[in-house]
Amino acid sequence: MSIDEVRDAWNAIDEQTGRVVIGQHDTVKLLMVALLSQGHVLLEGVPGTAKTLLSRTFAACLGLEFRRIQFTPDLMPGDILGTHLFDFQTGRFTLTRGPVFTEFLLADEINRTPPKTQAALLGAMQERTVTIDGTTHPLSGAFLVLATQNPIEHEGTYPLPEAQLDRFLFKILVGYPERDDELKLVGIHGHHSAMPPLERFGLRAVTDPAFLERARAQVAALRLADEIVAYIVDLVRATRTNPALQVGASPRACNMLATAARSLAVLEGRDFVIPDDVKSLVLPVLRHRIVVAPAAEVEGRTAEQVLQQIVQEVPAPR
Repeated sequence: MSIDEVRDAWNAIDEQTGRVVIGQHDTVKLLMVALLSQGHVLLEGVPGTAKTLLSRTFAACLGLEFRRIQFTPDLMPGDILGTHLFDFQTGRFTLTRGPVFTEFLLADEINRTPPKTQAALLGAMQERTVTIDGTTHPLSGAFLVLATQNPIEHEGTYPLPEAQLDRFLFKILVGYPERDDELKLVGIHGHHSAMPPLERFGLRAVTDPAFLERARAQVAALRLADEIVAYIVDLVRATRTNPALQVGASPRACNMLATAARSLAVLEGRDFVIPDDVKSLVLPVLRHRIVVAPAAEVEGRTAEQVLQQIVQEVPAPR
């Protein structure tokens, strides 16, 4: 497979997704980067910003099996992973696989379920296997979790701790669309209140899991120049010495940023990474891996502002 084939497939996915989800080009591109990087994504946005529609549309365009879990306070780990149930006809226990056995999993409102259930999903994300009653079962090679959380609802929620947030490649903030995009959105979806069936948009699967596996091999084969590696390391290390941050990013963040930069370069049709690839990924890769110091919070500084300052201060290779 060539890099041009991957880029052409991405352009087709972007075009088809844009028929259904308006004004989310950057988010869709990050989802594609995450898929090529074998990473998972946390989407944070207020209700009604098309997070569920986006995930269903994206999975359909890639020909991936899609399943959704609505996280609630009474959800148990077995509801996600599966369990052995006794079959009275055969007199044996049979494995009932949970919704985690899929290719594209939407974990809706992940912060509304208790830590034990969160940990069950996050463990599967990290290991890409599920252990049920002592037996380990592998997950799909295309396995991707897109988790959502609502930033404005705090009652009855269980925020993900920093150590678990680190399992996600990206944290993407989904805001309100621009006015022109919202006009287009109402023109397309304004005649019904329920989520529209994707069939009416004539979507087709552009790729399949086999294509995805070959595309990932193309990404993995892309070599990073030494100066780009040094730039990534310097950016991450700068988060550990910045006085506005109480906790900086871990060494894992270096690997995540490097992998995502490779994937982005391939989507752009290049066999090399440039500094702008790295810069454009700093916020989604690092915003959930740092903790702003209390003094900086009192001053009203956010993680995004501190990261943008770091990008400006760390010299990029020429």
